[in-house]
Amino acid sequence: MGPNHKDVREYYDKVYYKELISPHGRPSRHLQGLVEKLALKKSDRILDVACGSGEWLRVAQESVSEVAGIDISEKAIEACRKVMPDGRFSTGPAEELPYADNEFDVVTCLGSLEHFLDQQGALEEILRVAKQDARILILVPNSGFLTYRLGLYRGTNQQNIRETIRSLDEWAKLFERAGLEVNGRWKDLHVLSRRWIFRTPFYLVPLRMLQAAMLVIWPLNWQYQVYFECRPISSFSIRR
Repeated sequence: MGPNHKDVREYYDKVYYKELISPHGRPSRHLQGLVEKLALKKSDRILDVACGSGEWLRVAQESVSEVAGIDISEKAIEACRKVMPDGRFSTGPAEELPYADNEFDVVTCLGSLEHFLDQQGALEEILRVAKQDARILILVPNSGFLTYRLGLYRGTNQQNIRETIRSLDEWAKLFERAGLEVNGRWKDLHVLSRRWIFRTPFYLVPLRMLQAAMLVIWPLNWQYQVYFECRPISSFSIRR
């Protein structure tokens, strides 16, 4: 018998976010680049599913009219509310979004879908709350990641609770089944930052520097994580 949402909530509150620190300081250039990629507008309402401590929304809020976030961890949501008191934040699973139909211009889910218990159900909920012309950005891990295929990488610590790693084609098919059309894909190069490379344990710094350099030149199919920019399929039966 696999984990349930109570198990997942306890893991993130007590283990994953045990030493959670609210976002502070200057946002990463990588996240600032996502604002440009998504062409965020001041009239946009954005929802981040599995928003964590809100680092991405803290960047996005400068360019949109409203930010909203949901995470299964109450500890993470408390951190969001501290740094973004004007945001709309909720605690709960991605499979049960507490929002109205056709509410958001932009919906993001960054590095989290692979940990959801019902991934198709979560995608259908994302589709439900997104407007029919919404931009939907999803970041997922790639089973074609060269280091993973060579057996040098086994996944994140979150695999202890749930982690699904698929090929890029398999992810695309899952999105299509849920009613999403993939309009673009690109590399996740957040590792090109001093904050990611020069962190503990410091003996891994040389390896992180090497990985960052390799990801720049490796093709998309060899990347660790890949962004999928999607739109709702207008004719999909799940739409109202």
